Amino acid sequence: MEKWKEINILYEDNHLLVVVKPANMPTCLDSSNDKDLLSTLKEYIKEKYHKPGNVYLGLVHRLDRPVSGIMVFAKTSKAAERLTKEIDKKEFKKTYYAVIDGTTKDKDTLKDYLKKDEKTNTSYVSNEKEGKLSILNYELINKKDNLSLVRINLETGRHHQIRVQFSSRNMPLYGDHKYNKRFIDDKKEDIALISKELSFYHPTTKELLHFEIDLPKKYPYNLF
Repeated sequence: MEKWKEINILYEDNHLLVVVKPANMPTCLDSSNDKDLLSTLKEYIKEKYHKPGNVYLGLVHRLDRPVSGIMVFAKTSKAAERLTKEIDKKEFKKTYYAVIDGTTKDKDTLKDYLKKDEKTNTSYVSNEKEGKLSILNYELINKKDNLSLVRINLETGRHHQIRVQFSSRNMPLYGDHKYNKRFIDDKKEDIALISKELSFYHPTTKELLHFEIDLPKKYPYNLF
């Protein structure tokens, strides 16, 4: 079966393609050479519309490989340009849900300067001179069995931002193999982080579009 048939497509028109990225699938081609979402969706467009030659599909934002959730791709360069401007103007709203391995405050704003280590493909809290300002807001939804379900809104979009900011405060994400010591040697669990909601203005009609998916019906999400 073609890989694209496994992808949940939420919305499509001549300008946009909104889909749910599966966990553990790269957003675009990386050093693993595993099948990535961008290439898979190009194959989908090529086959569905019988397009010859190369297919254009603009990548305007990313999700870490282990993270699942909603993504939008641009089917024209003009749509890609306009969506990128929305992101720059902070009109592009992404809401994540995560399960924290521990307990948290009811709500908080996290501010750090994050620096990426290219050799290890990780990020860490640095200083103002070396790092990039990283801000997120979160609120506690529920807690059970020393786990906490939180809703997260990003003000910035840094490499591994959510994972690093929480782990640096001794609140690592459940199943995070890079930043949670409990799971570094245990690859059986998926990271409990999902891009659950996405809102943006349509690049041509200017209509406000909102998409939302359910939390996975598996542990640890099903505790809540």
